[in-house]
Amino acid sequence: MFEQLGLIGCGLMGGSFALALKRAGLVKRVVGYSKSPSTTEKARQMGVIDLAAPSALLAVAGADIVIVAVPVSATEATLKAIKHLVTPDMLIMDVGSTKTDVVQAARTALRDQIGSFVPAHPIAGKEVSGIEHADADLYKGRQVILTPLEKTLTAHLQKAATVWTAIGSQVIHMSPEQHDAAFAAVSHLPHLLAFAFINGIASQPAGDDYMALGGPGFRDFTRIAASDPKVWRDIMLANREELLAQSKLFQQALHNIEQAMEKGNAQALEDMLTLASETRAHWRMGAKRK
Repeated sequence: MFEQLGLIGCGLMGGSFALALKRAGLVKRVVGYSKSPSTTEKARQMGVIDLAAPSALLAVAGADIVIVAVPVSATEATLKAIKHLVTPDMLIMDVGSTKTDVVQAARTALRDQIGSFVPAHPIAGKEVSGIEHADADLYKGRQVILTPLEKTLTAHLQKAATVWTAIGSQVIHMSPEQHDAAFAAVSHLPHLLAFAFINGIASQPAGDDYMALGGPGFRDFTRIAASDPKVWRDIMLANREELLAQSKLFQQALHNIEQAMEKGNAQALEDMLTLASETRAHWRMGAKRK
């Protein structure tokens, strides 16, 4: 389908996308760029990319599809760096976990070339980062949210959906605002809580001893606290209004449970725990509640 993929950001997300396209026979050549030459060289040695580019601009030279896999805070600078080689026929996507800020960055950077850009957020990842963890199956069976702009070319939007579907993903369309509100609740807040939970225990004099006693429940609840701090710093700041709103809702729910405990109100406590237990028991990834 594509002659050349321009990969900007040879890490877990971008590298996995390149491997998935290669395995599906969707691209003939991958040209990659990362700020760290050693990372780009490792990507070449692993077969993720076929050729290393010395700059983001040269990574997109001759490309008909581009994936921008950089921290969300670097989106505008990256798009500005490649703007002069963007063509109307070139499909450009990102993989950022926030979308309102990415859309604004694209409008500022690409201007009259904005029609080539299709914002994307694949709901996939690992606690570990880096090209060495790139996996062709990372996006298989996962949802990918596309949040097109009003000026996104219809042909590019259709092409983006086709690409993600071809590598095994389920495509969903949302507005950037809907996306950020939803993922503040189901992704960004859980990470915030996991980070805060670990810090709360670690700050206690016996914190290390307590964590040494943690079992499967502790492991499962805290898994995402091992995620890349710089990535999540950017996400939390980029989507802070929606995230702070969700945090307040969580604090109210926590307060309600604490109040029932303080009053010794067993029935109220059980009712709240039952509601949460039943809601979680009926949850299935990718399925809406009826």
